[in-house]
Amino acid sequence: MSTPRIVVTGIGATTPIGGTAPESWAALKNGVSGTHSLEYDWVEQYQLPVTFAAEAAVRPDSVLERPVANRLDPSAQFALVAAKEAWADAGAPDVDPDRLGVDFATGIGGLQTTLNGWDVLKEKGPRRVMPMSVPMLMPNAPAAAVSMHLNARAYARTVASACASSTESLINAFDSLRLGRADVVIAGGSEAVIHGLTIAAFAAMQALSKRNDSPETASRPYSVDRDGFVMGEGGAALVLETEEHAKARGAKIYAEIVGGGVTADSYHITAPEPEGLGASRAVRLALKEAGATPDDVTHINAHATSTPTGDIAEYKALRSVFGDRIDEIPVSATKASTGHLLGGTGALEAIFTILALQDRQAPPTINLTTQDPEIPLRISGEPIALSEGPQLAISNSFGFGGHNAVVAIRSV
Repeated sequence: MSTPRIVVTGIGATTPIGGTAPESWAALKNGVSGTHSLEYDWVEQYQLPVTFAAEAAVRPDSVLERPVANRLDPSAQFALVAAKEAWADAGAPDVDPDRLGVDFATGIGGLQTTLNGWDVLKEKGPRRVMPMSVPMLMPNAPAAAVSMHLNARAYARTVASACASSTESLINAFDSLRLGRADVVIAGGSEAVIHGLTIAAFAAMQALSKRNDSPETASRPYSVDRDGFVMGEGGAALVLETEEHAKARGAKIYAEIVGGGVTADSYHITAPEPEGLGASRAVRLALKEAGATPDDVTHINAHATSTPTGDIAEYKALRSVFGDRIDEIPVSATKASTGHLLGGTGALEAIFTILALQDRQAPPTINLTTQDPEIPLRISGEPIALSEGPQLAISNSFGFGGHNAVVAIRSV
């Protein structure tokens, strides 16, 4: 029996540069930055060293019905908004609930519910703590919310692998469909942790950019003067199904998922392995599963967080796989526009990769001042036209704990 082909039939996203996937894609191509100064009393109250972030362009509780939003942490709100868009975009497939799965990721989970609940406990006592606090703060809440909304009963799974989380979810969905565990899976990720604690903590470990005087240009992957990532928030979702199932119902097909690679550095809890060994193995695994070679790749959406060590390690990984050809492949570092959505970033960047293949155009990387001579990638502040003919791209995600995940995507 032949292995089924897995295709993407629906996409949805709510991001710092747009309330939907099409809005986010248009803003990305136009070089929009979603990063701005934060206008909260707690920024000054706690004298935070970083005073900006990439907040969602549209608040999720303004999209969802109030009774629904009130029972969900913002991380689950973002997940549900993105999933509803993706499901509608896919044509709301008529699928047996027992054959519909959910694989939705997060890096941290319901942090805002946790911290707000702790404040209530300290200030007002246990009787004022919300009875829904635990269901709202648990990291599987986004997956559960999507599952219940769609009546998905095949499974509802959560991945928590830091910034690699939602790329792993996408790969899990791909594997489940090929193994026949479901006919349709909605996969993605979300994050909502723009809070004084996380900003202070990431800043303390020297991970965040401190360009308070120019937040819109703070995320600058591959620039010689990059100084850290920008915290982002939002959610992204993709509807995956077998090609046979999609064609039988007359669905439009965006792209084909053809491979995935997941590895671990086993090196350091926050720093990447300096030579990118785990990352390069993940790329090779994804290409091997795709039945492809490095010569077949026409576009790369890089993890590219704008940290001094992370960008270098990823470049070394890519050069070890692609050799000198890496200098020719159009690369996009889209976090320069969106900030870093942590557990939601992989799903969002997979969507951007799919749309890049569809439009035959690698999106621009903004804020590239002077490119680091140690990272001589083909990257541009303007869109780059992709080559004619079939396209094969990879999207990279790497996270704290040494998690590496790479998905390979082919045009249709």
